[in-house]
Formats: sequence, C-alpha cells, structure tokens
Amino acid sequence: MFALADCNNFYASCERVFRPDLQGRPIIVLSSNDGCAIARSNEAKALGIKMGAPYFKIRDIVERHNIAVFSGNMALYGDMSQRVRWVLEGYAPSIEVYSIDEAFLDLRGMEGIDFDSYAKEISHECWRQTSIPVSVGIAPTKTLAKIASKLCKQYPKLKGGCYMHRPEDIEKVLRKFPIEDVWGIGRRSVPKLKTRGINTAYEFTRLSEGVVHNMFGITGVRTWKELQGIPCIEFEDGFEARQSICVSRSFAKEIYDVAELSEQVANFAATVAEKLRKQGSVTAEMNIFAFTNRFKESAPQAFGTQLVHFEVATNDQRTIVTRAVAALRELYRRGFGYKKAGVVATHILPADSVMHSLFDDGEAVAREHKLSAVVDAVNRAHGRGAVRLAVQGNGKIKSASESQSPHYTTRWSDIPSVTVK
Repeated sequence: MFALADCNNFYASCERVFRPDLQGRPIIVLSSNDGCAIARSNEAKALGIKMGAPYFKIRDIVERHNIAVFSGNMALYGDMSQRVRWVLEGYAPSIEVYSIDEAFLDLRGMEGIDFDSYAKEISHECWRQTSIPVSVGIAPTKTLAKIASKLCKQYPKLKGGCYMHRPEDIEKVLRKFPIEDVWGIGRRSVPKLKTRGINTAYEFTRLSEGVVHNMFGITGVRTWKELQGIPCIEFEDGFEARQSICVSRSFAKEIYDVAELSEQVANFAATVAEKLRKQGSVTAEMNIFAFTNRFKESAPQAFGTQLVHFEVATNDQRTIVTRAVAALRELYRRGFGYKKAGVVATHILPADSVMHSLFDDGEAVAREHKLSAVVDAVNRAHGRGAVRLAVQGNGKIKSASESQSPHYTTRWSDIPSVTVK
C-alpha cells in the first residue's frame, strides 16, 4: 500500500496558521513579483478566482469581497512543509517528497493495519502538530493514492483520510473521476483522449494496452496499469536532485544601473550555488537573463540571455557568481530599465561524478570545498547572507512583495509574541 499526504491549499493554510482571524475569509497568495495568483483558499476559488490570474485583473473582486492578499513567503512555506514532513516520517519506513505540499509514504509490509483509521490518524496528527490541514489517501498504487487524497478534499465526512482498495469501490470512483485530473495524464494528452470519447479515468482503463502504448508510450501504460491497481511507478526514498535550478525575481522598480543589477544577479547566482551544494550537485552550464517591463509599451524593450559553460562542472560560489556577473555585464544595455533577471543552472550532475582535468590544482580544489563548507555552516547558524561576496552588496534580493507576511518561524524578529493579562 502507498499513501499520499497532500496539504490542502497549502500556501493559504500556512498564512492562516498564525492568523486565526483569517479562518473562513477568502485568501489569495501572489507570486514573488505580486503579478498573479499562485494559491487560493476554497473561499477564493468559490468567488471564481482562477489559478494564475493576474492581480490587476482581479483587483475589483478582491476589494468587493474583502479578500486577504499575501505576497508569496517561500521561507515560511518551506519551513512549514518541513514540519509536516517530520510528522509524516513517524508513520512510514520511507517517505518520498513529491513537492512542497505533497509526499508519498511507503506502507508496504505494514499489512494488518486498519488503513482507513491510519489515514485519518495521520491527517489528525498533522493538524494537531502544525495546524495545516492534510488529506491522506491510501491505495494499492501511487496513482490511486493521489485520487484517494482528492476524495478527502471533496468529502469532509472522510475526516481527512481515505482508504481505497476494494475493486468495486475503485471502479465506482474512477467512473466519475475526470480524465484531466488523473496524475500522469498531461494537458496535451487530454484532447487526444476526449476525441476518442474518453472523459473519465474508468473509460481510460477500458482501452487496450496496445492502444495506450501507441498513444502515450510506456509512461501512459504505467498510468493505465496503476489505475487498475498494479504498482508500476517506483518509490523513490528521500529527495531527488533537481535537473535544473532557477532563481529569479521581478524587481520592485526598474533597475537602470549596471552595478545595482549586477548585485541582484550575484545574489541569484549565490543562491543557485547554495542549492547545488545542498543537494550534492554541480552544474556544467548556466543561463543568465534580464528583461525590461513588457507592460510599459512606451519604454524601450530588451530581453537578453547569456549562456555560460564551465569546463569543469562546479558548485563553487565564487566561480558561479563571478561568471554570472560577467555574463550579465555582456548582455546589459545602457539606458534600459530592467524589471526582471535570473540565473538558471542546467546540465546538473552528482558532485562525486565530476571528472577533473589533469592540470587542476588538487589542493586548490580541496580548499574550495572547505571554504564552501565553512560559508554554508556560518550562514546556517547566523542566517543566509551572513558571509557573502562583496559584489552581493547587502545580500538582499529586491522584489516587489508588498504584502508579504512575517517570517514567523525563520526569523527571530518575526516570532509572534503573546501578552497574557
């Protein structure tokens, strides 16, 4: 058996943890540049606010219905995700973190348990320890577990936990489950299926294996089998190293000065290097980009990108920052106001698989690793940016986040205070 624990409306739920006055009030969370809605509470969804809706288009609805608006607070959300994961780790031998708000639990070998009660217990304990509502679905495959977790959100009487295992129950659910909501069925696949009259998950399972393979290849066959209760998708314990890392921001106002823009890109690059080291990886290529405000049609427009190739893949902060800033200065155009910039690391490899040149100074490489380890340790103890390169300035990344909530759990100055009379 597999379980899927899915945090309900996660970003909005995180905001409510420290703001009980927001219970029942519609909430939307905006992207880091306050440009579009990236999360909505159920109340906001009921008002017709769509995922990705630009804020300027929904401002009237927000004001009319007194919707609480927050800028994305990724530090808070990441920390709350970690707290939920700590709870989940106590309920299964292995856990696979699928996203910031979802995790699979491997329950194989735990036969004899009342899994329906177990799912409800996990959900209850997550709420008790974190105040985050979590839907827990348990089923014979990961795909069915995803569907079971969705049922928890649709039917409050399930009390946060659903055990779906009897063939007749699975068939009943799949007959009503929209094909576009099945995990593993991509957006481009849905029109192909609907032209064949396939509108539900059950109708998809009625296709022959050969037809599914011809349409979607081996990946589609795995999903087809999983819906029939045959486990085909491997369980990956722990975290999977990302194949690309992007750090970018939209700025509060346009940046014209190359030194100021370089400072921002240096901070992006330093964060990329930190993320690489954290997952034990190195990058062989990096793309630097910067562009102007496309909404100011009267202003001169520019979109520049610069590819950086490393002869030896690296996660060294000094190397990555130096090359990123040099690339930024090459694409920069004087007189243009840049609204957004970013750094994207690609061609990511395990750090222990790097083949160094015969001419590399082994002692210098060892010193780089030691220095990076010390920098990371100091920054973990005293906060990100405590130790940084001079080109990073004050170490702060400027972004247009006017409505960001306090960092309740990750910054000493923002810890909530309670006054007892």
